Amino acid sequence: MLGSNATNLANPSIFILLGIPGLEAAHVWISIPFCAMYTTAILGNFIILFTVKTESSLHVPMYYFLCMLAVTDLVLSTTTLPKTLSIFWFNSREIEFNACLTQMFFLHCFSITESGILVAMAFDRYVAICNPLRHSTILRSPVVAKFGLAVALRGTLLILPFPSLASQWPYCKSNTISHTHCEHMAVVKLACADIRPSSYYGLSVALSVMCLDLFLIAVSYTHILRAIFRLHTRHSQFKTFGTCGSHVCVILAFHIPRLFSFLTQRFGNHVPQHFQVLTANIYLLLPPMLNPIIYGVRTKQIRGRLLQLIPHTGT
Repeated sequence: MLGSNATNLANPSIFILLGIPGLEAAHVWISIPFCAMYTTAILGNFIILFTVKTESSLHVPMYYFLCMLAVTDLVLSTTTLPKTLSIFWFNSREIEFNACLTQMFFLHCFSITESGILVAMAFDRYVAICNPLRHSTILRSPVVAKFGLAVALRGTLLILPFPSLASQWPYCKSNTISHTHCEHMAVVKLACADIRPSSYYGLSVALSVMCLDLFLIAVSYTHILRAIFRLHTRHSQFKTFGTCGSHVCVILAFHIPRLFSFLTQRFGNHVPQHFQVLTANIYLLLPPMLNPIIYGVRTKQIRGRLLQLIPHTGT
């Protein structure tokens, strides 16, 4: 095993993940809510996928996008949580160099993909409310598939330089990562080279994607609100905006932890490291857990289908 204080690690075969620095003694206790959230995310998103697949009335663009979101959440959480739990439970801290770079790629790629899916869902709500008569012609199945392909391709092309650059740096300082997973900057900070290309590129990608996606969502909902305020009755206004309620909650559940994690990692020099790592993990766990709950509670069609699947006993 390569030691954490090794001085010649130009091509390390493994990295060592510390978990949550400073809270090693509490790893087992921290694993309990983490495992519960991960289990909820897995079950909830599989239920969403099964419900949409088996209920023909849900074969519409809104629920196709929801299925894309569920698949993205499953990949995003599974990319990191099994390894994190193995650190907490079995002290299995080693991760191969190539596996670390692969985890880095999937982690950041699917995070950007999820952000793009939320933009597509906002566009779907915009068309459904502002141009309902053309909704079925504008958002046909091939168009929905192209949306999904575009956001996946965007994530892949933007994140591919992350592991590519990281694999070129010489790692002569240490092979110990003070994190539960191979987060981009946590890895490249170990390099004994000028890592400004990685740092600047990572910062530009994070800011450009976040700003662009939030801007597009804001534009969509500006038009949606204008259309809602043109309705004649309060009942119609609340009912129409209620169709967007689930999506708004999902946007908040994704972007608020994401923004908080980004700010603490980039600019929180005085924020304790264990808090930064906890925040990064919550960002990866909270949206996948909350998204199926939000849509399951707020969407009548999904609630109805789930109730049909629950066996009823006669009295």
